[in-house]
Parts: sequence; C-alpha cells; structure tokens
Amino acid sequence: MAIDIIFKIAGIGLLTAIINVILKKSDKDEIATYVTIAGLILVLIMVLDMLGGLFDTLKSILNLY
Repeated sequence: MAIDIIFKIAGIGLLTAIINVILKKSDKDEIATYVTIAGLILVLIMVLDMLGGLFDTLKSILNLY
C-alpha cells in the first residue's frame, strides 16, 4: 500500500510538471501556475487523508475514545 501512494504522488508530480512545461512554452504562465497549485492541493489532500488514517489507527491501538 505504501508504494502505491508513492507512485500516485510521483505520477501527479510528473503530470503536473509536463503540463506546466507545455503551458509555459505556449505563453500561458498564469494557467501553468494554477495547474501547479492544483497538483499541490491534490497531493496535500492525499497526505492529509493518510494522516487521518494514521491517527485513527493510533487511537484504536491505544484504546482512546
């Protein structure tokens, strides 16, 4: 499972970088910036979801309510 998340994050980063380069070459710098921010937000949502799962696991291990 952990390697799957790493590949997803790397895929989002690679796709974002490719789209960013294409848009910058066609003089659409503002849209390229938005695409980069959107990729960053997607990765942050994935990481926050993983952190939520970690806290749930810790809560169940330590029998906290």
